[in-house]
Amino acid sequence: MAAIESGYARSADGTNLAYQVSGEGPIDLVLLHGVATPIDLLSEEPGFVRLRKRLEFFSRITWFDARGWGASEGDPRDSLTAPAFEADLTAVLGAVGLERVALVGTGLSGGKAMHFSVNNPERVSGLVLVNSWAHNVQDEDHPWGVPAEDLDGLVARVKQQWGTSAALEDLAPSLLADDRFRTWYARSTRFHGGPDQVAEAIRTAFEEDLRSLLPSISVRTLVVHREANRVVHVGAGRYLAENIPDARLVVLPGDEHLFYVGDTDALADEIEEFLTGTRTGPEGDAFTMTVLFTDIVASTEHQTRVGPREWSRLTDHHDDLVRAALVRHRGHEIKTTGDGFLATFDAATKALRCAADIVAGAKDIGLELRAGLHTGEVAVRGDDIAGLTVTIAKRVCDLAMPQEVLVSRTVQDVVAGSGIEFADRGTHELKGVPRTWQLLSLGL
Repeated sequence: MAAIESGYARSADGTNLAYQVSGEGPIDLVLLHGVATPIDLLSEEPGFVRLRKRLEFFSRITWFDARGWGASEGDPRDSLTAPAFEADLTAVLGAVGLERVALVGTGLSGGKAMHFSVNNPERVSGLVLVNSWAHNVQDEDHPWGVPAEDLDGLVARVKQQWGTSAALEDLAPSLLADDRFRTWYARSTRFHGGPDQVAEAIRTAFEEDLRSLLPSISVRTLVVHREANRVVHVGAGRYLAENIPDARLVVLPGDEHLFYVGDTDALADEIEEFLTGTRTGPEGDAFTMTVLFTDIVASTEHQTRVGPREWSRLTDHHDDLVRAALVRHRGHEIKTTGDGFLATFDAATKALRCAADIVAGAKDIGLELRAGLHTGEVAVRGDDIAGLTVTIAKRVCDLAMPQEVLVSRTVQDVVAGSGIEFADRGTHELKGVPRTWQLLSLGL
């Protein structure tokens, strides 16, 4: 995954706050990402990386761990108060050198974004509220939210389930069967904070009543809400849009509460159009990447030879070493492909070194791998990728010999001058791909 370096801003009382900056677009955007995930782990999640890259087309993005959460110092209870949070956000803006920003509040961070916009309108160019609310406990005037008599039970469940993936049944139902995501999410929550402090944050955010604040929001506002959100009813989003002056409401299909899950392209489109007046459209889905396919050679025969128990152990070890190599070389895992992996890289040199490490590491555990790489334009569709570049990389992998990293001539041209050596493997026809292609073997 593409990692982002963290820095520290010092708040007025001396508290150190961890933050990250990404992108070079013309609009300065601050993303308030909630309390479930520390910033250092966000870029390990493909859904967030995809959304981040889409936003980078038109913005420079800053996000940070609130005090007492993740890598930031301080008492997490202070982060629940508007004055302390505003002071911390002001410190981060100062550290990055931001005068005026578009502010995106997601989930329970929406309330903090609204407070800051009311008290500092001159510093907010636009406010975006994603799956947020003004009040999330039911009463006569606000029928959306948790019934008051159920709030204690909800808080108790949060404490009991925190650090596991149980909450994904409501937060991200579409990924319940994704073991990788479930493991990552549970781990990220444990790194971000403890059960009691999270439960207190949720209770505070649900009970907070910002209804009287809404008419005072003078900055232009976009409210985006998932239609079947199981955590915050779409009615709560409609209420925001109806009571914030001139706010625009967009209801998106889906039942995901986590902002980086589901159709993040649709979310990015709405934010981009709101802030810039245009959408990048299909071009916004295209990136130049180096695509890597790996494959275990003769996997069926090997499995038959060693038996199911030993094969399970070997493949678990294989998956671990591939993912570790992707982290080291800043690769982005797209998916597993039966007996291999599909991954992308923003630099061909990283992809080549990663492929070499994977092939060598597999040999050490008794597996023979092959790998294929090609560089070109890739269409990103949600968490998956498509296009001729992907097809070419797969065909190249299929032609690789055991323990070989085979690449297209395009990859060699991209890394010219790097000192990486290749051996010519001649020209080949690639099934379903026009013309013949020169392929080369990486010198291992």
